[in-house]
Amino acid sequence: MSEKLHYFRQHKLPHIWCAGCGHGTTTNALVAAAAKIGLDKNKTVIVSGIGCSSRAPGYLDFDTLHTAHGRALAFATGVKHARPELKVIVITGDGDCAAIGGNHFIHAARRNIDITTIVMNNSIYGMTSGQFSPMTDKGRLGTTAPYGNVERSFDLTKLSIAAGATFVGRATAYHVQLLTQLIEKALQHKGFSVIEAVTQCPTYYGRKNKIGSAVNMLNWYKERAVNVKAAAAMSADKLEGKFLIGELYHEIAPEFTEEYRKQVEEIKRNLNKGGQ
Repeated sequence: MSEKLHYFRQHKLPHIWCAGCGHGTTTNALVAAAAKIGLDKNKTVIVSGIGCSSRAPGYLDFDTLHTAHGRALAFATGVKHARPELKVIVITGDGDCAAIGGNHFIHAARRNIDITTIVMNNSIYGMTSGQFSPMTDKGRLGTTAPYGNVERSFDLTKLSIAAGATFVGRATAYHVQLLTQLIEKALQHKGFSVIEAVTQCPTYYGRKNKIGSAVNMLNWYKERAVNVKAAAAMSADKLEGKFLIGELYHEIAPEFTEEYRKQVEEIKRNLNKGGQ
């Protein structure tokens, strides 16, 4: 416990998230992963945008940036580009990342810049009164979808892989040990890593969709989440209505800041040759 407390701004606690919110669980998983690998908080920057999830850096004892809505990855890219020796972590939400921040997200993945992005996906805009987000399932209710969402949601992990992310995983606030393990691996991966943390929002999403309490929502995750290893041996019928968790993708590819600096050094060498 003392190792984890090392990473918290204890005077900022307790947190202001609603009772039963999964964001606290996810933040704790990040801290547990950081403690496990001995992450140097003096060489780490945590960046967030706007939303319920983006309050997390306020409780974490790192150099932190609370930026504009959807722009967390833009700021984080600047930090990593200027100081590539630093570990950069982005904490964001489904609306912050996948809606207004969607363009920044796909290009950070395309560049394979060494940033760990933790997306707290509660399928709704919780901070601003429950509007539907790009991750809200079709038919679900929100303040801006009082008769049911008519739009299709997309799979954020598949989008990440298609855009070029080199480490992608998903877990839920119920599967805490798996979530911690995935974040630990992501923090040690060189390249753009994405962890989708499926979290419960009983205040808006659960209440509006009559799912019930936070416990009911966690049980829903328990019943419908299937580890990717187990899914490999399951038929399509058995996977109907389920979603995959676990390590979904991992590859080694050139990292953006290293490639950029190689080019800069090459240009310098050529200029020096020309001046001789």
